[in-house]
Amino acid sequence: MSLLDRDGVRVTVRDAVASVTLVRPDRRNAQTPAMWRALAEAGRLLPGDVRIVVLRGEGPSFSAGLDRQAFTADGIEGEPSFTALAHLDDARLDAALSGFQAGFTWWRRPDVVTVAAVQGHAVGAGFQLALACDLRVCADDVTFRMPETSLGLVPDLGGTKPLVSLVGYARALEICATGRAVRADEAERLGLATLVVPAADLAAATDDLTAALLAAPRDALVETKALLRDAAGRDHAAQRAAERAAQARRFRDLAGLGE
Repeated sequence: MSLLDRDGVRVTVRDAVASVTLVRPDRRNAQTPAMWRALAEAGRLLPGDVRIVVLRGEGPSFSAGLDRQAFTADGIEGEPSFTALAHLDDARLDAALSGFQAGFTWWRRPDVVTVAAVQGHAVGAGFQLALACDLRVCADDVTFRMPETSLGLVPDLGGTKPLVSLVGYARALEICATGRAVRADEAERLGLATLVVPAADLAAATDDLTAALLAAPRDALVETKALLRDAAGRDHAAQRAAERAAQARRFRDLAGLGE
């Protein structure tokens, strides 16, 4: 079933799996605000029975980041230029940036597990979109880069928190401040890549992971994701209490006593 196909984003659903694909391969899936709006809409359109969302980029690269046209004086046609954004008052500028982020914020919602299948370049906005997902299956030709700082900007599409969570503050700072390339072997070592496979095996490995995730009962997986996602913000006693509450719900549900 097709849910969406516009502005460089295609969304299809088969059974409990939704596929979100960036479809600007001629531009290495370079992103635009229109794509971000389409990605936000994708999250709103997901049917309630979807359990897994797989994010892909069509062609040899996952996403080369923000479309370079954005860095010209005129910017991307139909979109406000950086100069125009800079002249907005604080409230309108904040609202515009929040709108840009909306396509990146729903991927860690509690009712689905999201998997990015990443190949080739994952740069800037592409890196942050991969970081938005719960898991990343990477081809061995992948290159992650966060060049925003070298351009006088900052990563602002929600990527800073998951990056620090995965690699730690010092390494995250070094990656962002230098804008250097992080290749597949280092990405796996640092925890950026959940799994690294030969490029030819990326689709099959992603399908295998999807099947394994679907094998677990949905409610148990949702509860487990919530426990792990929120663990960093709790002390040990609070985490144990959260585990007890989650397990009590599972016991009652399995016994047919759930609400």
